[in-house]
Amino acid sequence: MRLRNILQLGIKELRSLVREPILLALVAYQFTVAVYAQATAIPEALNNAAIAIVDEDRTPLSTRIIGAFYPPYFTRPAVITPSEMDRRLDVGIDTFALDIPPEFQRDLLAGRSPSIQLNVDATRMTQAFSGGGYVGRIVSGEITDFAQRYRSAAPAPVDLDLRMRFNPNLTGSWFGAVTAVINNITMMAIILTGAALIREREHGTIEHLLVLPVRPVEIMLSKIGAMGLVVLAVSAASLVFVVHGALKVPIEGSL
Repeated sequence: MRLRNILQLGIKELRSLVREPILLALVAYQFTVAVYAQATAIPEALNNAAIAIVDEDRTPLSTRIIGAFYPPYFTRPAVITPSEMDRRLDVGIDTFALDIPPEFQRDLLAGRSPSIQLNVDATRMTQAFSGGGYVGRIVSGEITDFAQRYRSAAPAPVDLDLRMRFNPNLTGSWFGAVTAVINNITMMAIILTGAALIREREHGTIEHLLVLPVRPVEIMLSKIGAMGLVVLAVSAASLVFVVHGALKVPIEGSL
């Protein structure tokens, strides 16, 4: 294996890439607009999710559960009938529909394990993914407080003082920006390397490469190295100008 062959073939790959304006536009888009859009599209918290509740129990416990949902996480819950639940979910009026069954409070106080049905409109993926956990924690907290007859947090044996060294305000776009760059590095490294081989077949030069006095490993390393260099350069530019510049994400060691 000779480094000179790898270098010359790598330069050839870079020159071939420059002649592909559509592929260059794709690379530029993925590391600029796509990174910014993906970072800013991630909601930082659940906000005004529409929820409806079917109260078939009509007891103090069910009333307490209904009253636990309020803005800004949820809209004021609409109390509906069982026949309305599916229709409202289908037309997109509600994202969550909570069905409290009959005799729920009686079964809970009798020591049984009653269940509550939560229906989620999964087409609203972001709200459905995070909102289900919110609903579960709210309902569990209200049921626990009702069963204990008082609302109080048990003292913890150890106090944990959590401090976030990076992103102390837990800004969602900061995490989303870095994740977007990492995802694009993985995707574009595969796409560009594969496109380099496909380009040889389209131009009819793959047979020329195979008869040259170069080894297959040299051809492979030249394509991987050249496209890896391109991905490294554009990802570094994306970190500086998009992540750090436009999205104001601090980079360790920067001012």
